Amino acid sequence: MAKHGKKYLEAAKLINSEATYEPSEAVELVKKASTAKFDETVEAAVRLGVDPRKQDQAVRGVVVLPHGTGKTQRVLVFAKGDKAKEAEAAGADYVGDQDMINKIQQGWFEFDVCVATPDMMSEVGKLGRLLGGKGLMPNPKAGTVTFDVTKAVQEIKAGKIEYRLDKAGQIHAPIGKVSFDAAQLNDNLKALIDALNRAKPAAAKGVYLKGISISSTMGPSARVSTAVYR
Repeated sequence: MAKHGKKYLEAAKLINSEATYEPSEAVELVKKASTAKFDETVEAAVRLGVDPRKQDQAVRGVVVLPHGTGKTQRVLVFAKGDKAKEAEAAGADYVGDQDMINKIQQGWFEFDVCVATPDMMSEVGKLGRLLGGKGLMPNPKAGTVTFDVTKAVQEIKAGKIEYRLDKAGQIHAPIGKVSFDAAQLNDNLKALIDALNRAKPAAAKGVYLKGISISSTMGPSARVSTAVYR
C-alpha cells in the first residue's frame, strides 16, 4: 500500500471511504480535503458496466465542460492556405504544415492538443509514433480532424476534453480545479456523466454506471451516488 503524509491522512478523515455522497456534498468534501499549495486538478473516475476487450462496447468521445478545465490548452493546427489563416484567427497557438511536422520530428512538443484538416492527414500520419505515444494524434472521433478549424479551436479553448475507456473499464477525466466553486465542479461533473450516458454502447447490458468517484490531484477520493444520473 502507498504511504501517505500527515496532511493527507488528516484530510482523509474528512471523507468516509465507505460512504457514498450526493454529488454536491462530494464536491464540497474534495475541496475541503485539498491540502496542496498549488491549484489541484479535480478528476472524476467513472467505472462502467462494459467489457473493454470488446470493440462493440468501446466508450470514447468528447464533451465541452460548461466551466472549462481551468487549464489553458495550447492548440497546434496543421493546415494550409485559407484554413491556416482561419486557425490563426480562431486563436490557435501554433499553425503550420510541413514546418511544424519537421519541428515535432526534431523533438518539439510545446502544445497540448493537435487539430488537422483532412488534407493534411497523409503527412501528419507520418508522426504516428511520436504523436500517438503521447495521445496527441488528431482523430475524427475527437473532432480534431476537420475542415471546421474555427469550431475545433474554439471548443478546445472553451474546455473541450476527450474521454476514453481504459483497460480496467474506467473513464478518467478532469472536471476543473479546486479553486472552482462547488457549483461549477458540479456542473462539469454532470456534463461529463451526461455525455457518458449518451455514449452508452448498444451492446452494454446490465448496470452501466457502476461507480463514480472524484478526487483532487493530491487528495483522497469521495464516492458519488450514481442514482441521480440514471
